[in-house]
Amino acid sequence: MDLKQYIKIVPDWPKPGIKFKDITPLMADGEAFRYATDQIVEFAKEKNIDLIVGPEARGFIVGCPVAYSLGVGFAPVRKDGKLPRETVKVSYGKEYGEDLLTIHKDAVKPGQRVLITDDLLATGGTIEATIKLVEQLGGVVAGIAFLVELSYLEGRSKLDGYDVLTLIPYE
Repeated sequence: MDLKQYIKIVPDWPKPGIKFKDITPLMADGEAFRYATDQIVEFAKEKNIDLIVGPEARGFIVGCPVAYSLGVGFAPVRKDGKLPRETVKVSYGKEYGEDLLTIHKDAVKPGQRVLITDDLLATGGTIEATIKLVEQLGGVVAGIAFLVELSYLEGRSKLDGYDVLTLIPYE
């Protein structure tokens, strides 16, 4: 299935010069969303995944159906102050400064094989921070899966040494 046909390009959003890749049409089409999810599930099966981890909010959208299909749990990564129990934190650079990502301190058990999921790989900062959180808790990042990759932003360079799956690349 050609998943790229389900991505809508929105010019000049959120600011002039940006060509935003909108995944909501893919999510709205049951067959396409199932196909994309199944592709990530097959990737995860090869990795013997114990847990799915995804950053808010679209990492939840991608990761939860994968976790359900595999019969494994899902652990959310959120911005600081959004998780109710004890967390570990990692700061990461954004376009206009620093931000914090957090995960519950007991979300990942040492040695667990983790698949990190998100909708889009751009510059890689969010995923790099998510990797640090998983590894800080003793988890093994066995793979990382994205619906879309903007390869021209070179985010994959921050993921050297990790097995990465991208379903819809944009050169």
